Amino acid sequence: MKRPDISVLKAKAREARRTILKILCEAGSGHTGGSLSMVEIIVALYHYKMRHRPADPEWDMRDRLVLSKGHACPAVYTMLADTGYFPKKELMTLRKFGSRLQGHPQIGLPGIEASTGSLGQGLSISNGIALAARMDKKDIRVYCVMGDGELNEGQIWEAAMSAAHYKLDNICGIVDFNKIQIDGWCRDVMAIEPLADKWRAFGWNVVECNGHNFTELMDALDGAEKIKSKPTVVLAHTVKGKGVSFIENKAKWHGVAPKKEELDKALRELDEKD
Repeated sequence: MKRPDISVLKAKAREARRTILKILCEAGSGHTGGSLSMVEIIVALYHYKMRHRPADPEWDMRDRLVLSKGHACPAVYTMLADTGYFPKKELMTLRKFGSRLQGHPQIGLPGIEASTGSLGQGLSISNGIALAARMDKKDIRVYCVMGDGELNEGQIWEAAMSAAHYKLDNICGIVDFNKIQIDGWCRDVMAIEPLADKWRAFGWNVVECNGHNFTELMDALDGAEKIKSKPTVVLAHTVKGKGVSFIENKAKWHGVAPKKEELDKALRELDEKD
């Protein structure tokens, strides 16, 4: 796919952050920090790398996105609406009773491939999709976005071992490596470094990049597609709460939504950066 202009992607990211903050404020609950940290990753996937058809969400040859860190679904919902899977006005129903946009993704919403949010399970689901695609001789790719705190789950490493064993080169794992989980810095809760060495030891090709730099992200995703006989994981170094100074690198914003006055302050700050 021809690469889009970086300025277009940056504008998409800025608008996505505004939308995420607005819908979280309207909901009165949700996960702000981890949604903001993965914005560029999701924009790069939906507006560059993934083959998908919003008008035909069940298209057989679509690439699949499995959001293993399901609590960060506001970022994915925002991109689904932006690309036309459902009306943008529906975003304001986030987490409300009867809404299709619940606090974790659920199958039934166009564009959602798996019900996720019980952490650690997304890579196993991705393995199943990738294996089925191979058996059916479908040339599709599966992208699994994981959180770094989520890597404390043993199931992730069982799945990592399985993907390498079966040489699932149609899987690309992406770790939103923002260094913070619900109870604080990952290094203090359960240290995961040396992370790149761990993935390599499990048989994966490893790429590290700045998860807020579109050129680096696109290079990493393009490179992953060229690797044969082993899966690739992209360790995307990000900032929790990226884009809003009083949210960045604050563990308390893992599962807290902005209040109206905080929303106004955050939106002013984002406007000043344009």
